[in-house]
Amino acid sequence: MSERKKAKKTVRKVAESGCGIGPGETIRVGLLTSGGDCQALNATLRGIAKTLYNLYEKAEIIGFLDGYRGLMYGNFRRMEKSDFSGILTRGGTMLGTSRQPFKQMSVPDEDGNNRVELMKATYRRLKLNCLCVLGGNGSQKTANLLREEGLNIIALPKTIDNDLYGTDETFGFQSAAEVAADAIDCIHTTAASHGRVFIVEVMGHKVGWLTLYAGIAGGADIILIPEIPYDINAVVSALKRREQTGSKFSIIAVAEGAISKELAGLSKKELKSRIADRKHPSVAYELAARISEITGQEVRVTVPGHMQRGGTPNPYDRVLSSRLGARAAKLIREGRFGRMVVVKNNEVTSIPLEESAGKLKMVDPNSSLVEEARLLGLSFGDR
Repeated sequence: MSERKKAKKTVRKVAESGCGIGPGETIRVGLLTSGGDCQALNATLRGIAKTLYNLYEKAEIIGFLDGYRGLMYGNFRRMEKSDFSGILTRGGTMLGTSRQPFKQMSVPDEDGNNRVELMKATYRRLKLNCLCVLGGNGSQKTANLLREEGLNIIALPKTIDNDLYGTDETFGFQSAAEVAADAIDCIHTTAASHGRVFIVEVMGHKVGWLTLYAGIAGGADIILIPEIPYDINAVVSALKRREQTGSKFSIIAVAEGAISKELAGLSKKELKSRIADRKHPSVAYELAARISEITGQEVRVTVPGHMQRGGTPNPYDRVLSSRLGARAAKLIREGRFGRMVVVKNNEVTSIPLEESAGKLKMVDPNSSLVEEARLLGLSFGDR
């Protein structure tokens, strides 16, 4: 027997013992993608599957359709090896996805059924050895709930917002940042031609990672993020400074969750009420109206929106997703369930799922990244 075959046999022997799978037995792993889609979901599914097929003599992979909804109601596909071929560069998710808010998990469905019990029943009926959940904050809270209910769970950090606690990076983030930066790049030429102020509204939910990276990469002049509440007068002052130094245009990258210092001082209930009563579609349009009112300048708004979730994953995310998927399969092999695969200092490792579930990773206003952006002359609208 060749050394290569011996090594592969040894790896399989360890794999089978680690997950309680005996020689000749089949390991059954469920996959689902939950929450908002992003560019590298398929690449991550491929990473998990390819590694499982490599580690086990017999591996059966069940793909649940439309996220947790598929797990609840038993909507799934028995995947073939061919299903994972040619999907490394394909955006979106071949399994489909849906948003199933964590708060709704304790509420009976339309037919009065307990949603958690439905998911547990499907898992057990299919005799799964593990369920891999690819999702963001809400999805991982539900994954942790299923872990607490006794299911074998491996979580993988998916979100363009990069806001999952416990990991330096999430897959989908870099690809989305590239799309948002491209949008800012494109705005530069028309802004320069017309000598206008342009506001580009970037996704990111409650955090500013995507706006911060896209703003720096795209050469924005002002970056407004939720973690650094802005003062409209400071924003106007920054625009005037540019005008005084001969700049005929300015670009503001604003996070969809950005708030003013005035709103930041309100209670959560008061803030929610003020946002609900907002006259404008979003913070970008509200900001544009205020700037025009104060300065008389012409202001235009661009919202790339769901373009930031779409398209082909960039090479960085393809590599990251492949690594995360391979590590997830390795955790299954070792029988180390209830964990989330994470990136720490460019190394892929894992942490207990409960350490991450329900926690947000915010931008630190005093971080070196923010400091360096200020050194470059960027304004965060706070001073």
